[in-house]
Amino acid sequence: MLMRTDPFRDFDRFAQQVFGAATPGTWSKPAPMPMDAYRAGDQFVICFDLPGVDPGAIELDVERNVLTVKAERRPLPTDGDVQLQVSERRLGVFSRQLFLGDTLDADHITADYDAGVLTVRIPVAEKAKPRRIEVTGSGEQREIKA
Repeated sequence: MLMRTDPFRDFDRFAQQVFGAATPGTWSKPAPMPMDAYRAGDQFVICFDLPGVDPGAIELDVERNVLTVKAERRPLPTDGDVQLQVSERRLGVFSRQLFLGDTLDADHITADYDAGVLTVRIPVAEKAKPRRIEVTGSGEQREIKA
């Protein structure tokens, strides 16, 4: 049997359920979806922490350069003899929106989900990649990097 050592945690959780607002020590709705984002070569990589989420309950949408990630953590199926002792993991729908710059190719986004981490890869658009421009003049040609 699990013992509860913080009586105020249960009160905070109860207050959040009743009033729908965050109290000290609890998360506000919707719960945050922690992420890391970095550039790796010619793509941007975004990693979202989504432990306990079924891959079928994750949605990614792109509309007008806005990437929306939605995930739903559902309660575990239980039979009639189960008595919940502690419930600290947030359930419900989590969402996050990211604004994508014009330098990203939103038509070729890929995503995979492994070990509770959703990894989204967004390639850099061809028009945003560095390229060489040929300079001509006075009978000679030179190349400079733009």
